[in-house]
Amino acid sequence: MSGPLADVLVVDLSRALAGPHATMMLGDLGARVIKVETPDSGDDTRGYGPPFVGVGDARESTYFLAANRNKESVALDLKDAGDREVLLALVDRADVLVENFRTGVLDRLGLGIDALMARNPRLVVLSITGFGHDGPEGGRAGYDQIAQGEGGLMSLTGSGPDDPQRVGVPIADLLAGMNGAYGVVAALHERHRTGVGVVVRTSLLASVVGVHAFQGTRWTVAGEVGRAQGNHHPSIAPYGLFRCRDGAVQIALGSESLWRRFCIVFGLDPDAQGLATNAERVEARPRLITVVEHAFAEWDAGPLLERLSGAGLPAGRVRTIDEVYDWDQTVSQGLQIEVDHSTLGPITLPGPPLRFFGADGQEVAGHDHAPPPTLDQHGDGIRAWVVGEARGSA
Repeated sequence: MSGPLADVLVVDLSRALAGPHATMMLGDLGARVIKVETPDSGDDTRGYGPPFVGVGDARESTYFLAANRNKESVALDLKDAGDREVLLALVDRADVLVENFRTGVLDRLGLGIDALMARNPRLVVLSITGFGHDGPEGGRAGYDQIAQGEGGLMSLTGSGPDDPQRVGVPIADLLAGMNGAYGVVAALHERHRTGVGVVVRTSLLASVVGVHAFQGTRWTVAGEVGRAQGNHHPSIAPYGLFRCRDGAVQIALGSESLWRRFCIVFGLDPDAQGLATNAERVEARPRLITVVEHAFAEWDAGPLLERLSGAGLPAGRVRTIDEVYDWDQTVSQGLQIEVDHSTLGPITLPGPPLRFFGADGQEVAGHDHAPPPTLDQHGDGIRAWVVGEARGSA
């Protein structure tokens, strides 16, 4: 492998999404990621579906494919003495270990974090839980939608206060994975100075609360409780989804200068009573929406977006997922990759969100991406590696 983390070995004991997303991010950066799965069924997400692709023994969950590129798979029964020795041999060689078991599970297996770090003092451990490893509800099981609700995100999402909605992707899991990955990179950097590893902890709850942004300070500082209010920003106006003749477009006028330019383009009075400042427009949002949609009423979405763009006004459409992946801008950013799966053949996956450039402005070529593994696809090779090294040192 090549990439910024090409000298890093990650042992991935996690399953479902938060941990696997973190290790996929590390794999995207060049780390060697060895995914440890249960022998019978593997990662839980291998059964998440439909949709599935392939038939028979070659059937794969598209959910699993979304979170496990750039990894190797070995199936180990952690209650089996021989398999535990293989795991411990991997831990001895690892730079990073990632786990998202419920608090206490690893200890009951005789694989507590303290014991693993005693074996390998340079080990960086990433531990992801649902609600934190300690505190009054530290042992609570965590699933994405539960965390979205408990963490307040659903109360801010939906058409109105009585219509709480989950985000359309498992955002609590994904954020926890992202936070975990950057915590690991920071811990590896610190290890260069100290020579010893640390435990990095995050949770679905922490990751949701960590992105409250202005909605958090709206309460902690101003004492206001934010509520869902559909497709319009609670603090900026006009900023949201507005109907036009054949559909709708989104505009984001985040400054007074943009508001004035918008008014000039569409023949509106920027100093109209009650609409002259952003604060006034927020307070008068229903009236403002009527004014903007009246200005858009004779426009179809396509020409309207061209008009807005030509005037330098931030605007866009709402694309479906298929439209996003067909969009030439998406393709230009490397957000699709082609891999050759061992049973499915050539498939297209969403690509990593990072690109690297040198001082000369040229993009630094990344490594060739590996497809998500089938269950225990690399098991024989991994076992031969650790056993061979153990014999060689005997």
